[in-house]
Amino acid sequence: MNKIIDEIDFSKSIIRRKSLSASNPGNMTTTIEFPGLASLTLDEPVMHGGGGQGPSPLQGVLGSLCGCEAVTFSRTANEKNFSYNGLEFEAEYTIDIRGRMGVRSVVPHFKTVRVQVHVKTDEDEDRLREVVKETEARCPVFNLIKDAGVELECVWIRSTQK
Repeated sequence: MNKIIDEIDFSKSIIRRKSLSASNPGNMTTTIEFPGLASLTLDEPVMHGGGGQGPSPLQGVLGSLCGCEAVTFSRTANEKNFSYNGLEFEAEYTIDIRGRMGVRSVVPHFKTVRVQVHVKTDEDEDRLREVVKETEARCPVFNLIKDAGVELECVWIRSTQK
C-alpha cells in the first residue's frame, strides 16, 4: 500500500483540539466521558472518604504517564525502525498531603514519580537509548510532570525476547 504524505511546515504551529465531558454527583466520584470512546471513573479510596469506584485522580495521571510514554515510544520506535514486542510499566509516586490539606508552602501535586519500563526487544542498548531519549523529549505527559518540578525518574530496562 502506498502512502501519500503532504509536506508539513514545522515552523508553524499545528494545533489540535480534543475535548471531554465530566460529571460529579456532589461527592468524590467523577465520571469522564470521551467522545466516541469509553468512560473513566475517578474516585478516592473509601478510607479517604471516596466511594472506591475507580483510581484516584493522581493514579489517573500516573496511568496517563505510562500510556503516553507507550504511545510516544511506539511512534518513535516506528520512525527509527526499532523492533520490540511490548512494554511493561511499574510506576509509583509520593506526595506530601499537607499541600492538598491547605498548607500553601507545600505543593499539592506529586513530590516524586518513579517509573520502571521493561522493553521486550533484541535490539542493542545503544538503539534502545536512542529511542528512549527521543521518547522522553516528545512525551507530553512526561514533560508536563517534569516541567512542574516533580522529581521524575524513568528507568528503561531491556528485556530480551529469548
